[in-house]
Amino acid sequence: MPVLDTDGMFAQAEIFPEQVQQAFRGSATISGLPRREDIENVVVIGMGGSGISGDVLQAIASPLLPLPVTVVKGYECPHFVDETSLVFAVSCSGGTEETVEAASDAALAGAKMVVVAGGGELVRLAEAWGAPVVDVPPVPWPRVALGSMSVPLLVVLWRMGLLPGADLWVERAVQQLKRRRDELVGAASSSQAAEVARRIGTSVPIVHGGGPVGFVATQRWKAQVNENAKRLAFSATQPELCHNEVCGWAEASKQVAGGMCLVALRHDGEHPQVGRRFDIVADVVRPWVSDVIEVRAEGDGELAQLLDLSYFGDYVSLWLAADAGIDPGPIDVLMWMKQRLSGPPPDV
Repeated sequence: MPVLDTDGMFAQAEIFPEQVQQAFRGSATISGLPRREDIENVVVIGMGGSGISGDVLQAIASPLLPLPVTVVKGYECPHFVDETSLVFAVSCSGGTEETVEAASDAALAGAKMVVVAGGGELVRLAEAWGAPVVDVPPVPWPRVALGSMSVPLLVVLWRMGLLPGADLWVERAVQQLKRRRDELVGAASSSQAAEVARRIGTSVPIVHGGGPVGFVATQRWKAQVNENAKRLAFSATQPELCHNEVCGWAEASKQVAGGMCLVALRHDGEHPQVGRRFDIVADVVRPWVSDVIEVRAEGDGELAQLLDLSYFGDYVSLWLAADAGIDPGPIDVLMWMKQRLSGPPPDV
């Protein structure tokens, strides 16, 4: 049966390993970066499919960086930003209004700016700021540019001497993504991702993961199911969900029994007690869900495993769309919202 895919989203997913590879090569020669000794904090400003680049950086780099990373998803620049801040402004289009406003305030505060964008207002501003620019190649939608927008942040910090070994992380990630692609593309509708999509079926997936890597992976899965499959999905992170959300399964979930499924994203970097919590939570929720599904990351290193989980989720969301006869590309409601926001506010 032919798949409805007017924007070629399956084809975009297939070239993701090369996108990650090219993102490293394209940003490895960037010049005009500040000296590491002049930087006391890192801020990443971005929204949606662009903003997740900051989450990736925070999850992978924060345990190793000698300075804090803050992710901003909104109009407001943090008050602490000053001339000791390295601020990444990330926008696939270069015109995301929240990012432009917050980044402009950061530049006015004297921050050292780096722009990751595919053109637009941010690139024009970067020229005025004298800021380095990492180009994002054209894509139909920001959500298929995860590699192009997240890898340059790691590379910049590596080039500045703040993240030694990041070049090897990217290399290992590319190797794993290519291995994963062989299985996902070669088996097509018989792949593990397609099978997970069938197990989810028409239920609402509740995706949970452990620690920083699991948090970002669950956010990516949720957003991809939302945008590609036009479906509700929810995410939670271990061990936090064991302190609140799990209580909601005991009684309220009986009202929607069978209408939800639990998807556990597992990786090698989990704390041992987090691993035990996955099993305990599965026992608690099993009576109230249609299925409990586990997806385990593969690859050498946290970046490889994070991108592997994300890549697998991309294909799950695409197969959810395909099975439902939904075109994964167009996001009409978001375009309508942007159009509304671009006009004058209504009279009050």
